[in-house]
Amino acid sequence: MQSSSYFLHLFVAVALAGAATMHVSAPVALPLGSLRLEGRLSFDESDLSSASRDFGNRGRLLPAVVVRPASAADVAATVRHVFRQGGGRSGTLTVAARGHGHSLHGQAQAAGGVVLSMESLAAGGGMTPAVVWPGAEAYVDASGGALWIDVLRESLKQGMAPKSWTDYLHLTVGGTLSNAGVSGQAFRHGPQISNVLQLEVVTGQGEVMNCSDKENADLFHAVLGGLGQFGIITRARIALEPAPKMVKWTRVLYSDFRSFMEDQEMLTSSMESFDYVEGFVIINRTGILNSWRSSFDPQDPVRASKFDSGGRVLFCLEMATNFNREEVESKNKQVERLLSKLRYIPSTLFQSEVSYLEFLDRVHVSELKLRSVGLWEIPHPWLNLFVPRSRIHDFAREVFGKILKDNSNGPILLYPLNRIKWDNRTSAVIPDEEIFYLVAFLSSAPSQSSLEQALKLNNEVLEFCNRAGIRMKQYLPHYTTQEEWRAHFGDQWDRFSQRKEIYDPLNILAPGQRIFHKAGARFSSSTWQ
Repeated sequence: MQSSSYFLHLFVAVALAGAATMHVSAPVALPLGSLRLEGRLSFDESDLSSASRDFGNRGRLLPAVVVRPASAADVAATVRHVFRQGGGRSGTLTVAARGHGHSLHGQAQAAGGVVLSMESLAAGGGMTPAVVWPGAEAYVDASGGALWIDVLRESLKQGMAPKSWTDYLHLTVGGTLSNAGVSGQAFRHGPQISNVLQLEVVTGQGEVMNCSDKENADLFHAVLGGLGQFGIITRARIALEPAPKMVKWTRVLYSDFRSFMEDQEMLTSSMESFDYVEGFVIINRTGILNSWRSSFDPQDPVRASKFDSGGRVLFCLEMATNFNREEVESKNKQVERLLSKLRYIPSTLFQSEVSYLEFLDRVHVSELKLRSVGLWEIPHPWLNLFVPRSRIHDFAREVFGKILKDNSNGPILLYPLNRIKWDNRTSAVIPDEEIFYLVAFLSSAPSQSSLEQALKLNNEVLEFCNRAGIRMKQYLPHYTTQEEWRAHFGDQWDRFSQRKEIYDPLNILAPGQRIFHKAGARFSSSTWQ
């Protein structure tokens, strides 16, 4: 459908739940209403099908319409219309903001509802997805639908860059800020939600609001880590710092978990440290280990990616130091000084130098390789946990020692985060300890049997945590009942639900999270494997 400078009088059909996918049944007339949009609406079958998929690739829910907004006004007009229709049959409509579709359990889907394609917003109106404002307190104004990789490229043009990242940059700004956004820089700068100065948000009533720590502060903190429940992020102002040119990338292996853990904590609590620290677990009983980041050493990929484990569980510590050409000597000495304090297996020290952009976009290299052999768009039964430090040894002993037999279908990340770098006014949920660990099981399932096995192992991990009283919190959480969500939020539940009543009283937004249910809206958890 072409961009509208005229009124669109349209009727949409409600999609009814099928087995693994929602299919359009006998149509029930629902007036979408008269909308004047800069962007467009699409009822094209391929667009609806695309909006019903996500990276998890374990279930599909067809929307009734896909809206491609060209501006925040388009987003607001769409949500406002759905809100105003809340009393009639069309009150069953819900709205999901879909970024790059990297959710795992249909969180950006809306069965029989409206999906806003937020990447269209980044390209709308002839504007760039990000505008950099240099100076003593530099920042970038980025569209909520902009990819972080594009924000980085625009910032680098001014010699600047955001401070905190996710490992994968081909995600939208609004998407990661609705969760938290963590990576190996978080120990130093906090998650991405700790580096936001201002937001433009469309609430569940269709109102466009600017918010910050000083203006509409409650909405600002609610939306950050809010799982899309209180508003749709249409623009974010993000703090910048001077960007380095190069990165010295270091990787070492450990056979002892305690040394691995204590070295990580030493690095993430010291004044002098690396700029990036992440760990991951390698469980392999066959002896030869293959790195999940084969791009680590372009000059010597075999040496960098293989190591004879002797059948042991090993732990890899990955570190990066940012530098410019004139700092090479001093930075090399710093790296040597830091490495001298660590207790890794000496023969496993591998190092490489790459550009700052290459390092931050490193996972995209793996994506392209997987896409080329048809192994990207397969199910990804991921499980991400925040585990309190006081129980990390118990967790590792049971999970890595007994439950998991190998991790050949994806990496297992494990690294510490510092609570002091998180703002407890946001909606993000973390354990109540000063240090906690991200443990991420990033499985891929190329076959039905491998999917079933991964889900079985995930359940065993969760059951162990419950049985052993490990008070972990899910990151990128997935629950199907409000009772489970109450337990997840704990003493933050009252604040969370009160904010929902204020900013999205009709439960229109982000139905795929399954936290609050709109009367009459359709969803079947049986569509998920």
